Amino acid sequence: MAAWFATHIFARKAALRFCLRTTVAALLAFGLMQFWALPLRGLWAVLTAVVVMQMSVGGSLRATTEYVVGTFAGAIYGSVLGVLVPHTTVPAMIGVLALAVAPLAYLAALTSSFRVAPFTAILVLLLANQFGQGGPIASALTRLGEVVLGGIVAVFVSILVLPERAHGLGLDKAKRALEQVADALQFLLSGFTRQIADGDIQNAQDEVGRSVTAFQTVIEEARREQLIGLAARPDPGPLSRTLLRLRHDLVILGRAASVPLSEIIARRLDAHLSAIGTVAPELLRSCAAALTSRKHPPDSANLEAALDAFAAEFAMLRRENLIRPLSGTEAEHLFALSFALEELRQNFRDLARCIGDWAQGSAR
Repeated sequence: MAAWFATHIFARKAALRFCLRTTVAALLAFGLMQFWALPLRGLWAVLTAVVVMQMSVGGSLRATTEYVVGTFAGAIYGSVLGVLVPHTTVPAMIGVLALAVAPLAYLAALTSSFRVAPFTAILVLLLANQFGQGGPIASALTRLGEVVLGGIVAVFVSILVLPERAHGLGLDKAKRALEQVADALQFLLSGFTRQIADGDIQNAQDEVGRSVTAFQTVIEEARREQLIGLAARPDPGPLSRTLLRLRHDLVILGRAASVPLSEIIARRLDAHLSAIGTVAPELLRSCAAALTSRKHPPDSANLEAALDAFAAEFAMLRRENLIRPLSGTEAEHLFALSFALEELRQNFRDLARCIGDWAQGSAR
């Protein structure tokens, strides 16, 4: 049993820290609400503190901001409707609820900041005369006050109780993305000498896309941390752009790899593509390890040599007029391969610079 807990529970330190922060936030919010005689014993403050708590400080800031903005909009709009439109009968209440929900739901569809606005408006209208709240305006002010307090508690706990910075979480996401780029690159390069299914190509690209998107979500949270002086340096923006460009390289390679090279061309390029397919993924995995450990980038001389050898062989094919007999589709895919590999070379250099920036940032 102890071994199971060590493997499945205690090993997940980030999850345990999040568990502790959420529990502390709920208890602190509940304790603070006991100083006021409020309906439901401070229910909304406790719920808000739990709902807006995220894995990182930046995530909690984002969630709190959106939750407070949505609550403010829903509370104001719901209370105004409750005062101006009589709703003492069931049909009247149905009409008021429709007037409350419809426009706020439209706003919620346009921006995530208003996602809780319809929910808040409904609560203000339905609970206005319950628990001695004294009408829609008092109900709106009570809910808004509790939500603001719950959000403040969540941010306060995020900063002070085993804080998790989005920058650190971002490095883990970037490492995962680079490892998936390595796997996809190795797989796609094999498609120029053997037939691979279009569905497999799409799946490999989708996996990379999800990892890059996850990293971008985290760095948006890191930028919020920068606003309050909690984020570390360097700016994660260049790394995000480099990961996007690497993903675009895979898209080009995937399109080119959907049709294998002709036999003559494949025979000439097979050794070079195999070399790149071995060296490039290894370098990407080494880059991922260097990034998370804040070390300087690994040497890329082997990859540069492999790409140079491919470029020289490709130029030789052109001089020998071996590309001219190819069909238009075959030639297009071959040139796409050459272009993607040159882009890959430049993006590897950009990746090395990003890793160097992170290594220098940790030394400051």
